[in-house]
Amino acid sequence: MNIGEAAARSGVPAKTIRYYDEIDLIRPSGRGANGYRAFAESDVHKLSFLQRARSLGFTIKDCRALLSLYEDRDRTSADVKALAQAHLAEIVRKIDELESLRRVLSDLVETCSGDSRPDCPILSGLAGTDSGNV
Repeated sequence: MNIGEAAARSGVPAKTIRYYDEIDLIRPSGRGANGYRAFAESDVHKLSFLQRARSLGFTIKDCRALLSLYEDRDRTSADVKALAQAHLAEIVRKIDELESLRRVLSDLVETCSGDSRPDCPILSGLAGTDSGNV
């Protein structure tokens, strides 16, 4: 099948498929006489796998490792779990960071009267000063 059909069946845009090919993340099964990429059903399955992994926030590097593990019949589930746990820990770290940002910004918004006066605790907080004057 051509790249358009592989894209439609996998849900991965053709441009992304070309990128994955360029970085050797996935290789089409072959090339037609015209030089166009030719995809097999197994390629579509790998593309869908990568789409799901990317939607869960795995990096290209992680996806490369996951795809390698997926294709390795001698893999251990411990290797897969370790990679997923590391990614989960990074997600938890980012959520904690975002929660901290939310609290700080919430406090700044709460302290601002939002009236016609020029004093603004939000700007003061961003500037690291006690005064709203710049």
